[in-house]
Amino acid sequence: MATQKMLKFVTIGREMPEKRDAASRSEDFHEIYREFAEAKAKEQASRCSQCGVPYCQSHCPLHNNIPDWLRLTAEGRTQEAYLRSQETNTFPEICGRICPQDRLCEGNCVIEQSGHGTVTIGAIEKYITDTAWEQGWITPVVPMQERPESIGIIGAGPGGLAAADRLRRMGFQVTVYDRHDRAGGLMIYGIPGFKLEKQVVERRTEQLAQGGVDFVLNVNVGEDISFDAIRGKHDAVLIATGVYKTRDLDIDNAAAKGVVRALDYLTASNRVDLGDEIPDYEDGELNAKGKRVVVIGGGDTAMDCVRTAIRQGAQSVKCLYRRDRANMPGSQREVQNAEEEGVEFVWLSAPGAFTGHVTGEAMVAQERDVDDTGEIPTISAVRVQRMRLGQPDVSGRQSPELIEGADYDEPAELVIKALGFEPEQLPRLWGVDGLEVTRWGTIKADYQTHQTSLPGVFAVGDIVRGASLVVWAIRDGREAADSIAGYLSGAARVAAE
Repeated sequence: MATQKMLKFVTIGREMPEKRDAASRSEDFHEIYREFAEAKAKEQASRCSQCGVPYCQSHCPLHNNIPDWLRLTAEGRTQEAYLRSQETNTFPEICGRICPQDRLCEGNCVIEQSGHGTVTIGAIEKYITDTAWEQGWITPVVPMQERPESIGIIGAGPGGLAAADRLRRMGFQVTVYDRHDRAGGLMIYGIPGFKLEKQVVERRTEQLAQGGVDFVLNVNVGEDISFDAIRGKHDAVLIATGVYKTRDLDIDNAAAKGVVRALDYLTASNRVDLGDEIPDYEDGELNAKGKRVVVIGGGDTAMDCVRTAIRQGAQSVKCLYRRDRANMPGSQREVQNAEEEGVEFVWLSAPGAFTGHVTGEAMVAQERDVDDTGEIPTISAVRVQRMRLGQPDVSGRQSPELIEGADYDEPAELVIKALGFEPEQLPRLWGVDGLEVTRWGTIKADYQTHQTSLPGVFAVGDIVRGASLVVWAIRDGREAADSIAGYLSGAARVAAE
């Protein structure tokens, strides 16, 4: 009689890979979770209940075949598990590391709902693909047949790279344009190494390059090359730029020295981690070492900032968020990690002003009368406003309300604004007529085909959705690749006729 490999959630408890202790991990930018050993991965995968209706799969944006590759892992068939996982996900080892599984697959696991603790899906997904890399099962893309049509992809983030991979496998000629000097987008420059080590991303872009994808880096569309020129060079174009414009604060002294944008701060830190020399880091502007740091915001970017500041040697790190813990949009797992590392969360609080710097004509006079060092006075404190939760807004979340007379000053030498991202005005920046956008500035695109208002031009990811998750960008990129293939195949048939 065959031994039952699955449904062991009753006898085997949930375990995550070993997490490095807070003291040691706070000293470097290496990932905080160790790799599952084969035996432990098989054991944890065997806890899956193999549901007839797998909620983990339906709540995954990519609809990954999670029960299938969990069963294959439990049976020791790791290569087959990898092949199954990559059928629906271009970068499973990246999603295994950075997806908020507690809000997606693991949070909707049936055995989690029954009180037995969810299957550790993300850690097993990471184990499967890391093993595939170690064993040499992942090789450069080799199309079955080359096709003459060319596609230009603007943006080398997850959406653009996922589309490039899929299109290249179909045999199309693919060129990826990006403003940065490395491919990967925010996976390289936005997400810190303690969540996603850069070698994990770089080996994927190297795989694409070896498979024939052409990368044109350090190029700004609208400056170094026009959008029309890209359209003229290719049979189809995919816009996958992401959103890089950061939201700001409408308060006094919002632009004071010592107040920086989250993206600037994280990019500098990641570049230093990659070995680049960054003057703004070296002179202390984007370096938290020895400073009292206040981070404003409650999303995943805010969590990246507070944990980065800890590793840079900040004197103290506090996170201001205007709602309570239960209403925080960031991953609760990340909040726990941050607290373990020494971050203090100040719930129901918001910045009212930055003190230590003046505005308007007084600021001009002050800057004219700087002391002999030439230094402009910098921020010394954040005026913190205490909040309470009132009636729900249109989204159903309770709206924060100001508590009058409860303000206080929080000392700070560095304030990081992690308030989210907005789209850049691409039609204006690129000088493009006819590219329709929404009232939020995102590109209008069909949610099934990803076709924009311009023929042969498609758009995916955050530039369509607004700031969202890497996994959604991967899904959009894969879907758009299929739509582009259909569009070009139809065009080829018409030309042949």
